[in-house]
Amino acid sequence: MATTPARRPVSSPRELTRIGDRVSFLYLERCVVHREDNAITATDESGVRYIPSATIGVLLLGPGTRVTHQAMSVLGESGAGVVWVGEQGVRYYAGGRALTRSAGLVEAQATAWANRRHRLEVAREMYRLRFPDADPAGMTRRELLGGEGTRVKEVYRAEAARTGVRWVRRTYDPGDFAAGDAPNQAVTAAAQCLYGVAHSVVVALGCSPSLGFVHSGHERSFVLDVADLYKVEFGIPAAFDAAAEGAEDVAGQTRRALRERIRAGRLLERVVADVRGLLAPYRQTGTDGADGQDGPDGPDAPEEDVVLLHDDHDSLLPGGRNRGAGAVR
Repeated sequence: MATTPARRPVSSPRELTRIGDRVSFLYLERCVVHREDNAITATDESGVRYIPSATIGVLLLGPGTRVTHQAMSVLGESGAGVVWVGEQGVRYYAGGRALTRSAGLVEAQATAWANRRHRLEVAREMYRLRFPDADPAGMTRRELLGGEGTRVKEVYRAEAARTGVRWVRRTYDPGDFAAGDAPNQAVTAAAQCLYGVAHSVVVALGCSPSLGFVHSGHERSFVLDVADLYKVEFGIPAAFDAAAEGAEDVAGQTRRALRERIRAGRLLERVVADVRGLLAPYRQTGTDGADGQDGPDGPDAPEEDVVLLHDDHDSLLPGGRNRGAGAVR
């Protein structure tokens, strides 16, 4: 008779690696992913590799991978994003849980998103992050979108000139990755990796992937917003470098080139800082930290889950108490 494995204790936020200190992404294919203690294992015909789960930002599972329930359990508890990608990384699916125990950032995100003026302010600030030489003050949404499109086209042309890669235009067919030429395939592969990294940080910080300030209506609108902040600096140059090498596996070469750029540029730390900076003006005072470890008072702040209740006067009451008439309090 099969027995249920013993339940391992869930790691507290203070025991986990901060999201900014993790490996940006790890890509696996054609292997079985399982769990051993608090590590995951990747087994294929060449042997077994052990990977500490708490050091991964996002795990990309490519074709031919199988993952066990126990492996997903430890990845979820560690706050690692998990992305299933199809052939050549075209299809995308993600999951994970927040490292923070606070709702401070997602409440700030919802506050900014729900106000039309604030939503535009955040979109303008995102434009400043993407293009530091620009001053988007007073720009409308249409002007922001038009300026973004023009600047990205200029970046494509500049990268083509730098690397000597022939570039016509950006074309992408989600159903047929091979239909694009080498630079377009590389740009697509780089975008998928950046989406995975952005999703892992957004979820780890406790934010909502769907409440976007530039993108809208998609389950990952905010993820797309965040990933686009680094497309020009990280994604497009890595893609053109890979295409210039003429590698047969341009998607794999792009992932390797991008991972090195992410490591050298300490991108995970930047994403954490940028998301918190974008939402900081809309945070209520007294909320816990949202970096996965420290609260407002530093590393010695309480790490227990805090559940509060709204009352009729917009005050907060402790949860876990019976407030019915005649109840013992």
